[in-house]
Amino acid sequence: MAEQTAISWADATFNPWIGCTKVSPACDHCYAARDNDRRKWVSGWGAGVPRRRTKTWGDPKRWNRKAEATGYRPRVFCASLADVADKEVDPAWRVDLWQLLRETPYLRWMLVTKRIGNLEKMVPDDWPFPHVGVISTIVTQAEWDRDWPKLKRMPAPWRGISMEPLLGEISIGSERPDWIITGGESGPVCRITRPEWVAALRDQCATNGIAFHHKQWGGVRPEANGCLLDGVEYKQFPAALAT
Repeated sequence: MAEQTAISWADATFNPWIGCTKVSPACDHCYAARDNDRRKWVSGWGAGVPRRRTKTWGDPKRWNRKAEATGYRPRVFCASLADVADKEVDPAWRVDLWQLLRETPYLRWMLVTKRIGNLEKMVPDDWPFPHVGVISTIVTQAEWDRDWPKLKRMPAPWRGISMEPLLGEISIGSERPDWIITGGESGPVCRITRPEWVAALRDQCATNGIAFHHKQWGGVRPEANGCLLDGVEYKQFPAALAT
């Protein structure tokens, strides 16, 4: 919940609420759940635990005013401590989120979800919004085969895939999402992301004309391991987010 973030593909993060349930292999070592053990944002993490609405809903409106004044439209990641398509969230909160998106057209919103099948059923009647893209977290071939078709058919000005943490080789065939982000897992317990898996995706992106962004290699100290792939930093963005 910050105006600035160290995440290489975002300028800011916004969490309309906090709390989630693990639904993907990507969630096994969830940083948000781990941080919640220490910070106690909510009483636990998982099914049946009440989500907590945040008090930072005014921040995006402030960022929007600044963006209108300066001409720079920040990329806003929603949500880093929750999932916008979580069925255990009060539906009224999501109605409020859609209204917030309508009221902040100078922000470039990135809705990130591990529940793309839910999201396509939850968007409002006036969806899509021209300044709001959708990113589906997909970290294995099985998830790609299951979830990419759902994202592909969902109306959106652009569609991205977050392969963080990348847990195996993924073949995307001739498909063309607008953006693929790769990254390794970080934290005290982390699984290995192999360079050949990332390189294969880089090459597929180049062939298919997809923006490719490698965030990090991860590890206990991810900043020490960097993000170079074959000596090159790949930090591409789709056209809607590029400048």
